[in-house]
Parts: sequence; C-alpha cells; structure tokens
Amino acid sequence: MTRQEQKPLLLQNDFTVWLEADHPSFLTVRQQLNEFADLVKSPSHIHTYRISSLSLWNAAALGKRLEEIVAFLSQNSKWGIPKMVHEQIVIWMNRYGCLKLIRQEGKLMLVSAQHKLLPELFKLPSRGGFIKQWVTEDLVEIHATYRGLLKQEFLKSGYPIEDQLGYHAGEAFPIQLKHHLANGDRLQLRDYQWSAVDAFYRRGSEDQGSGVIVLPCGSGKTIIGLAIMERLSCATLILTTNTTSVKQWKTEILEKTTVTEEQIGEYCGSLKQVRPITIATYQILTHRKSKEDLFTHMELFQQRDWGFIIYDEVHLLPAPIFRATADIQATRRLGLTATLVREDGREEDVFSLIGPKRHDVPWKRLEAQGWIAKATCIEVLIELSDEERSLYENAENKDKFRIACENSSKQSVVSTIITQHQEDSILIIGQYVDQLEILSSCLGVPLICGKTPHEERERLYNLFKSGVLKQLIVSKVANFAVDLPNAAVAIQISGSFGSRQEEAQRLGRIMRPMVGSNDAYFYSLVTEDSKEQVFSQKRQLFLIEQGYEYLQKAVGTLYNDLPNERLLMEKC
Repeated sequence: MTRQEQKPLLLQNDFTVWLEADHPSFLTVRQQLNEFADLVKSPSHIHTYRISSLSLWNAAALGKRLEEIVAFLSQNSKWGIPKMVHEQIVIWMNRYGCLKLIRQEGKLMLVSAQHKLLPELFKLPSRGGFIKQWVTEDLVEIHATYRGLLKQEFLKSGYPIEDQLGYHAGEAFPIQLKHHLANGDRLQLRDYQWSAVDAFYRRGSEDQGSGVIVLPCGSGKTIIGLAIMERLSCATLILTTNTTSVKQWKTEILEKTTVTEEQIGEYCGSLKQVRPITIATYQILTHRKSKEDLFTHMELFQQRDWGFIIYDEVHLLPAPIFRATADIQATRRLGLTATLVREDGREEDVFSLIGPKRHDVPWKRLEAQGWIAKATCIEVLIELSDEERSLYENAENKDKFRIACENSSKQSVVSTIITQHQEDSILIIGQYVDQLEILSSCLGVPLICGKTPHEERERLYNLFKSGVLKQLIVSKVANFAVDLPNAAVAIQISGSFGSRQEEAQRLGRIMRPMVGSNDAYFYSLVTEDSKEQVFSQKRQLFLIEQGYEYLQKAVGTLYNDLPNERLLMEKC
C-alpha cells in the first residue's frame, strides 16, 4: 500500500467525505472533520460526511480559516482534493465576510467586497423593496425594517451577510450573579462557560451580540445565559419549550442572581405577566384560534423594550417565531442548544436570524474533564414474537414502525435493566402513551405524559430528584428542559422515527455530573430486523459524530449472572 493509500479520508466530487473507522488516526481526524462537515451515516467501517456551505460558514464564524481546512483535507485525503471540490470550498469560504451590514452616518448600509456583486443579487424583483437607495455598485442603503429578511434571502442565494450594525441597549435593568448560593456554595462559572460568554459578547464589542452556543445537556447552558444577562443588564425575554422549563428558568434566576420574584414574569397558560425578566413558551406565542387567525400573543415581542432575547432549545424554534425574529434584528439574540440539528432542515434560518455558531465544545472533551457524566450507550436488539412478526410482515408500511416500537418483549428487558441498576435513578422514555401505560401498570412505576396535571408532574419530579422514587416513566414531554440531575440510567423503548436531536436530548437527561461514580448508561431498545432498527441508525448519527459508540447487545447477554433469570423473564 502506498503512502497516499494509507491516509484515512476519501473525498468525492459531490462533497461527500469517507472516513475509515479502522484507521489508527480515526479519532483525531474525526474530531477535526466534525468542525466543518456533517456526519451523514456511520456503518461499521466507513463514516460518511458531507461538506456544505452552511457547515463551512459555521466553521468560519468560529474562526476556522480556509487555509486550515484545505491543508487538513490535503494531508489526510488518499487522492487529494478533487479540483471541483477545492474550488467550491474556496468560493464558499470567501463568501463569508464578503457582504456586511454596517452603519454609516446613521444609515443602514450593505457593502460588498466583491465588485458588482450587489446588482446581481438584487436582480430579483422581490428584493427591490429592500433598497432605500444605491450609493455605488458596491454600497446600497437598506430599509431598516428588512434587516432580517435581507439576511434570510441572501443566504438562500448562497451569500451569508455578516451583521455589524450593532444592537440597541433596550430597557436598562441591573442584574448581578450572586457570589454564594443559599446552601453556602460559591457560584463560579467554569472556564468553558466563561469562554462561551465571551464568544457571544465579544468582550463588549458593540457589533456583536447574536448567535448560538452549542453545549451538551447538563453542561450548564442556563448559567451561561444568566452570565450574559449580567453583562447586558437589560430587560430580557426568555423563550423556552414548556411550562416545566419556565419554572426551572425562574428557579435558576432566583437562586443565582439578585433578581427578585416580583421582577420575573411568567407568560404561559393562565399567567400573562410581562415584567423586566419574562419567561414564555414557544407554544403560547404560536397559539391562534384557527389557521386563518393571527397569532394571539406574538405582540409579546413588542410589549417591552427588550434588550436581549434568549431562545432556549433553539433547534425547536417554530416557524412563526422565525418570522417574528426577522423583525427584531436590532435586539441581541442568544440561541442555546445541545445540537443544531433540525429535523425540518431549517438550520439556515437559525444561522441568518438568530446568528451563527459562536461557541461549541465537543461532548467527549467535557466528559474527559468530568464536567458531564461518562455515558455508555447500549443498543439492545430484541426479536419479535412469532405472533407479532406475522403481524409486522402483513402490515402496511406506514404501520410497521409502530408495531416494531411496541414490541411486547421490551417489557421484560426493561425489568432486567432495572434489576441490574437497582441503586441508580432510572428514567424510562418512550413515544407511545399506550405502550407507556402498559409498562407503568406492569412495573408499578409512575408515568408522566401530556395529560398528567402540572402539579402531579412536579410532585413526581421532586420525588425522583430526592431519591424517594428510583424509577420514573416519561413520554416525550420530558425530551427537553427537564432538570433531573440524579438520573444515571435512561431506557429508551421507542422514539420519533429517525430524530437525531431527540436521541441527543434523551441522552442529555443523564449527562449531569454526579458525585462519586460519574457513570451513566443509555439503553436503546430496538426491534431487530425491522424499520425501527433502520430509523435507530439515523437517530444515533449526532451522538456518533460526538464520539459516542453504541454497544450492540442481544437480549440474552443482559441476563448473564442474574440470580432470578426466569422470574425476570416472566415478571411482565
């Protein structure tokens, strides 16, 4: 084998990159490749990535230079970089920073570093309304109201706009982090958390203040948001996924800052409080009586002079809020998420309207430093019974996935895993409420789902947090923004088809660092040789990209060394 053939990468003309998983430098190369390419699939021996304009622009926003990317690909690719791929990478990377929104004599200006590019981009009649007046062929004054739409439109044409217009301060509201918590512990941000704050705020630069911070669940994204709130000290609107998350944000603010309860508004359900710090749900903002009606509560964006807006779990941002966000580009915006993966493919809208990626720390790096739990991912392959296999084979394609997910044999496997982890706090997570109700009845374990009253949810969550309740069954209501710091084991019995972000969020439920043993276990129960197994491979992609490996186990291997094997098998 020649020296060229020994390299781990193979680049294709369609911007696909193949990485040999068995290569000695696999781990190092994968980590660097992840910085500017997206994982597409990961069979045993070859991992497939794809380079895109957006993956390169997010890398550029984090400071990655064209020369670094080209050098890395040249050094690690068996046959070098195909000419067409090299040329397109150069084009895409050079487009980042080519167009800039600047303020000149109080006017909003779009300037191009590429001569005569602007007349080409404004050829579409739909874009003519953005223009206030031409100054030169490379400088045009834009109507301020179109700041967001302009960025959105031009990104679709392959040209990101670097927004250097700056932001208005908003209503002043002093906020300070406490030095000590109520229990006497000192409140101190970790190095990577301060780095995230600085990366967003750019040490006070007036033209910076929008973008996304990507960190694993359990790594303290909320405290980063609070630290930025302290830096800005202004009226803040926090948007999040559900009422449980609203309560958790409020608790964190009260525990860790000088803000009082009277200064915090909750905007969800029956409460419609607008205060200097207001926390609302995406659901309430997108509420309307019918598809033809206007959104009932979208005016919240204008009800106060917000200087800062936080989008928690930004990968779940609904389309109507994108439209509202396009109109408030003068307000500083922070997106918080564990993964920028969106199943609807609207990552470009996050980039153009919330902002590019400002800070991203690999999960495995934080795990190695002890800031998140050391997680072991295990995929348990389970056969269908003869009766269920017959049902599966004769079902319509659209029904096969659910039949596989609701494989009744999963019940005994859950029981076995619980027995193996008797000392641990265990979350059992699933997609289908009928399946969860049967499991709850079988195991005698409480269930939280959409119809569970808020007070009952909080009671069960608190029992689980205190350790009184060792097992808890939850539906997808617990996918996001549920703070259960003592959970050490998660058992996933069914999921939403191939949702990569759901898989990451569910693992995130057990990622918070724990005193003593910092080990966590994520079991994914999958019906073998079924559509569920196909979707499971897609679900795992984001976590594999982060360096996690799924250990595959057949059911039989889970029963080794257990004293009451027959009892466990027959319990359900």
